[in-house]
Amino acid sequence: MHIENAYRIIPVYTADVSGVCSALFELGGMTVMHDPSGCNSTYNTHDETRWYDQDSLIYISGLTEMDAVMGNDRKLINDVIDAADRLHPKFIALCGSPVPFLNGTDFNALARIIESETGIPSFAVETNGTHDYVQGASKAWEKIAERFIKKPECKKERAVNILGMTPLDYASSDSVSSMREILESAGFTVQSVWAMGDSLDTLSTSGEASVNLVVSQTGMAAAKYMEEHFQIPYVTGVPLGPVKDMVTEQLKKAEKEKRSIILCNRRKYNGQPQVALIGEPVTGGSLAWAISHKYGCSVRLFTPIEKSRELLAEGDLLVRGEGAMEQALSNAEYIVADPLYAPVCPKESTFYELAHAAFSGRCYLREIPDLLKLLD
Repeated sequence: MHIENAYRIIPVYTADVSGVCSALFELGGMTVMHDPSGCNSTYNTHDETRWYDQDSLIYISGLTEMDAVMGNDRKLINDVIDAADRLHPKFIALCGSPVPFLNGTDFNALARIIESETGIPSFAVETNGTHDYVQGASKAWEKIAERFIKKPECKKERAVNILGMTPLDYASSDSVSSMREILESAGFTVQSVWAMGDSLDTLSTSGEASVNLVVSQTGMAAAKYMEEHFQIPYVTGVPLGPVKDMVTEQLKKAEKEKRSIILCNRRKYNGQPQVALIGEPVTGGSLAWAISHKYGCSVRLFTPIEKSRELLAEGDLLVRGEGAMEQALSNAEYIVADPLYAPVCPKESTFYELAHAAFSGRCYLREIPDLLKLLD
């Protein structure tokens, strides 16, 4: 590993297993992390803002050293079946951590056994605890799309699915209602929200929509699945501040022309970038565009999120590691980022705090604004 890819001071983004749990939290299923113990406490203590307000069936397997060494998968199967017999979840999702990944645990086979013995839809989400939350949430929603979206009898005109909403990117409790309000005022009906405020039954009707709006990279895999299997085009972008009308107009265009539009990467620089913004590529790219429109400045997005290149505008940068981020920011005049990035930012730059729950957890939760209203 190169030293610039290591982390000494700042944290990393929350892991793929937390992404799975966040994506599936409100859908009535049972999510099981196969791990000795640590992942669940990290998830419910730092990552999940809904944990104390509503119930969700999220469990840890309590993998022991002996079970791991001896490959005692039957214990996991029996524990999951016993819990499912008592709780009656709508589905069972299995996800892995580093230990079962190193052991080569076959989660797909385990899911098939559990489904055959319980009759409950069961699936594995390929995680190992070493990737970021976007990878986990994205894979989880793709599985939901594969297993539960019903073939529509008809399409609804101006019906939109919102893909990619979890508290990891939208920590404000007002974000869902703000998103709905903006889209409905533009003439759309919200078919479903993946996955805050809507049930699995509602998500299963997503095939009736005429267009998808991807509001974070976590929704991309589900969007591509629905494009392929239900011919629903998608638009990537967040309708916030000065660009909300542009986003809703592109939704209408995508629906009419039946083609997908990656909107968040269409920014053009009007000179040397004056503002550096660190964040997730869809929310961050949309915010960068809104800042450019409102203040007439150039904004460059730096993102550590994996597999995000197709969502980045010309001049944006995928940055992996603390040293690489420190180097990328070395000439930045203004920086917009989570407060925990401050130690690696140049002292002479002007720093604007914008907390991101997927990065700093609950540390600045009360200070996170409704992103949709940020630049109104």
